Amino acid sequence: MEPRSTRAEWAKQFAAKARDYWTDARTREVTGDKDLQLLPGEASVLLRALGLLHRDASMPPTQVRKYLQINHMVGVLAPAIADLRARHPVIRLIDAGCGRSYLTLLIAWCARERWHHRIEVLGVDRNPDVIEECRRRTELAELDDVVRFAATTLDTLDPGAAWRENFAGGGPVHGVFALHACDTATCDAITLGVMLEAELIAVAPCCHAELARGWAAVADRGEEGAFAPVWRSPHLRRESAVHVTDALRTVLMRAEGYDVTAMEFISSEHTKKNTLLRAMKRRSKDPSVLAEYDALVAATGGCGLRLAARLGATREPAARSSL
Repeated sequence: MEPRSTRAEWAKQFAAKARDYWTDARTREVTGDKDLQLLPGEASVLLRALGLLHRDASMPPTQVRKYLQINHMVGVLAPAIADLRARHPVIRLIDAGCGRSYLTLLIAWCARERWHHRIEVLGVDRNPDVIEECRRRTELAELDDVVRFAATTLDTLDPGAAWRENFAGGGPVHGVFALHACDTATCDAITLGVMLEAELIAVAPCCHAELARGWAAVADRGEEGAFAPVWRSPHLRRESAVHVTDALRTVLMRAEGYDVTAMEFISSEHTKKNTLLRAMKRRSKDPSVLAEYDALVAATGGCGLRLAARLGATREPAARSSL
């Protein structure tokens, strides 16, 4: 990576080029009448770091869809983050399974340029090569003072140690989010958020295989029940597992004291994996809600999620973790 002074000069020159290129007419061609947080003429350095702008500051047609997607993601999460901003001078977030760090950098940029509020983000991914690419992007976007990364798995992550290693000071983690974390990795992110007593948990689940595997085992045993037509069809059990899994997760988070909203956060024309579970901590734990979980598990064949047992363990004081 180039010295900071060289990067700063490049960023200054590229931003000027983008302002000249992105006239009102060109901007409207891409954004239409949408009120977006990140305009290409204003967030040009970030968008270049994310690979969405060319060297001449233009946006290739193949990247327009991704550009609109990431703007929509920020719009969906903005109200919950505004809730945190009203209560905390510094907000600390963990991006669990950060991948190539799109959401990590978007939130950090909006915090600095739009919301004028300090937000520190720790991106976590088990792939060291991905983490190195994230660090390169972050330095290019000039956000490395508020965004750091750790190459580890969620089940071995020590949030306190990771935070002290990467940021000055400490304090509670206010939010945990995970974008398209595969299968039980979404449950790992939820468990981490509950363990840290995070006020915000936002997950966009992907690859709901755990429940489908359980139903397949039930079908192999030849068991009968009202849900048997679903168990016996590989396609139907895969498709049904998506919504039942997310419904079970929603109930489990409600039992932990969260208000949970399930919503479409990316249009289905872009991807079928377009559900966001957004949870805000509003009250004390309410184990009586687990009756709904038990009823839904029983109605669909008796296969639950390991998440239920993991969240039960977090009720013990010894399982608590903080920064």
